[in-house]
Formats: sequence, C-alpha cells, structure tokens
Amino acid sequence: MNVLKIATAGSVDDGKSTLIGRILYDTKSLTEDKLQEIENKSKQRGFDYLDFSLATDGLVAEREQGITIDVAHIYFSTNNTSFIIADTPGHVEYTRNMVTGASTSQASIILIDARNGVVEQTYRHFFINNLLRVKNIVVAVNKMDLVDYSEEKFNSIKNEILALAEKSDYQNQNIHFVPISALHGDNVVINSNNINWYNGKSLLDYLENIEVNDQENAQARFPVQIVIRPKTEEYHDYRGYAGKLYGGDLSVGDDVIILPSETTSKVKTIEFFDSEFSTAKSGSSITLTLEDDVNISRGDMIVKNGEQPHITKQLKATICWMDKTPLQASNKYYIKHGINDAQAKITSLTSLIHTDFSGKEENPKELALNEIGEISLKVSKPLFVDSYKNNKANGAFILIDAKTNHTVGVGFIK
Repeated sequence: MNVLKIATAGSVDDGKSTLIGRILYDTKSLTEDKLQEIENKSKQRGFDYLDFSLATDGLVAEREQGITIDVAHIYFSTNNTSFIIADTPGHVEYTRNMVTGASTSQASIILIDARNGVVEQTYRHFFINNLLRVKNIVVAVNKMDLVDYSEEKFNSIKNEILALAEKSDYQNQNIHFVPISALHGDNVVINSNNINWYNGKSLLDYLENIEVNDQENAQARFPVQIVIRPKTEEYHDYRGYAGKLYGGDLSVGDDVIILPSETTSKVKTIEFFDSEFSTAKSGSSITLTLEDDVNISRGDMIVKNGEQPHITKQLKATICWMDKTPLQASNKYYIKHGINDAQAKITSLTSLIHTDFSGKEENPKELALNEIGEISLKVSKPLFVDSYKNNKANGAFILIDAKTNHTVGVGFIK
C-alpha cells in the first residue's frame, strides 16, 4: 500500500477542519463513538448538520475559537493508499507550524473560500509550499454551494493561482484545481451532480493517484547512526553500519566513499533484521557492511563514489525563524544537520523575504518570529551538505539556542 503524507493550508474559516472531517466520514474512518460525539455536539450547538471540524480540532481553544492552532496528524486509509494528513494552522502567527507540517509532506491541499477568493494568506501558503519544494498541490476551492456553484468564480480563482505560480522559482509542481463543498461533500470523496461543469476527479480520487516520488534524481546519502560490533563468538569480526538511507538507492556492489576520511570501499551486504537485500530504497532503515575494514564512526556519511556532497564550513540558506527572540547577525547557535551538530555563527542576514511574492527587503536588522529570510553562517566543523532543491533530507537543518535548548529556526541550504 502506498503511503502519502499531505499538508493542509487554509485561512481562518475556509473550512479546512471540516474538509478533513468530511473525508474521514465519507471514507468510514471515524469510530462509532467519535461519530456519536460529533452528532451530539452538533445538536447541542443547534446545527442541522454534522460539524465535521469536531473530528480534528483537538485542543479546547481550537474548538472554542473555531480555528486550528497546533499541527495535528490524522491517519486514515482507503483500499489503495494510507494517508497521513498534517492539519496545519493557516494564520500568519502560526507560519512556523505551517512550515513544520509541510516539511515532510509529498502533497499539499491549499483551501480557498470561494466567496473570498485568493487572499493574503493564500500567497503565504503557496509560498511555503514552493519553499519546501512540495511537488503536488491541490487547490480546493471550498464553499462552492455559497456561490451557487459558479464556474466563473472557480475559473477566476484558478487563473489567479496560475498567475501566482508563474512568479515561483519552483516550476516542477503539479497543480490541480477542484471545486468542492466540504460541508455537503461535493467533489470531496465522490463527484458531485451539483457541479456538472467540472469533469475532473474528486479530491480523494486525485490524491489516491499521486505517484509518490519524494525527490527525482536525488543522490544516495547514508549518515551512519551507529556502528554495530556484536563481538560474540558467532559474529566475532562483524562490523555493520546502521542508519537511514536518504535521496537515492544503494545496491550491493556499489563503489562508495566514506566522509570525511574519503576512504573507499564497496557495499558487501544490505541487511534488515535477519534478511538481506540486493538494493535498498530511499527511506529504508538498514545496516550496511563493506568489503573493506575501514574506520567509520557515528556521524560519518557513506555515499556513492563520484556523488559526493559539498563539504563545507560556510553555508547560505533560507530560514524560517521560530523564536520570540529575533535573529540578528553575529548571533551564535548550535546547528543540527542530520545526525551531526556543531556550533554556528550568523555571519550575515542578507534579506527578509516577503511571502506574497512581492520581493525582498535587503539587509534587514533582524528576523522576527514567523518571518522568512536569507542568511549566511559559519560552522565549527565541516558538514556534508546538498542544496535543499537537490536533496531535501541533506539540505535542511535546524538552529538551537544553547541557553534555552529551543529550536529557534529551520533552514534550507542553497
């Protein structure tokens, strides 16, 4: 079964939580007690319909205010696909939550209220999905029932989003548009007779048919998490290297180079528990053994010979700031890149990026909470990095405040 990770984004009252609740209801993914709770609370509030937002808004404040505040992960399955939905907040003060939710997603649903059309927050949602290189975007134009299922209104929103996409530096996105009514279920799971001018797939049907390919042509990166030396009689000379494979695939017989020592060897075996495989796919947690007895420690990286990443102590990156204390040039932090960490100093704050695609503010004094900008930084030891656009896993990092131990920023290497 395919596994698809989806992030949602929408402005306040666009109906995001209702949409997710509707999907869970129509796919029969709600338990009987949860469904009964929704029915009872909907009646208590005087609604003559089921308030599906109650299925997802878990915090008391979320239910009271009718908005999504924190990232919630919702799980459900159809016959073909297992879905993980990151229900992210849409308001500007929760930009960091949106970035967190979208960072591991392979698809994104951007919800737009058909009455309001494209608004400021829509620009931000689209910008974040471009920044994070989310390949598959579904623009769900919701509340079509409140605009009399107007094809003209739908096409106006569609053309505005397509014009916005022209401004993006990420031109490989698949953008699909679906007119829906989450409240009534139009085009959510099944196609609606109310929108007979729309000949495309329902929202769920489109999601089920997305081909999951996190990153095309990415190169294999295997950071070593632990060296396995049983030192038992049966495995006296065994030396394995355990970790998770990112980017591309690795196969038995591949010529590899170990960083930072730059020693070379060949992949001897690829193991998982008590099984061996000829090839490991990206995302696999495996143990490698090599033909040669080489010196490898935790934090080293095994890559294919000829496909080395950049080894550097100087980084340029786009960063989303997540802390109440602003980022300023010359500030010092700890950088966490994969399983490696080092001390880091911000050498320059190059720009503040406007998330409405209107441009940049050059050389700002600081980056405040939820703002996105471009920085340069210097680290205390060499890191093995790729640009984020070429390898998401090896092109991202977080910054940590040593005093508070808070994660203060997430960066994407250029």
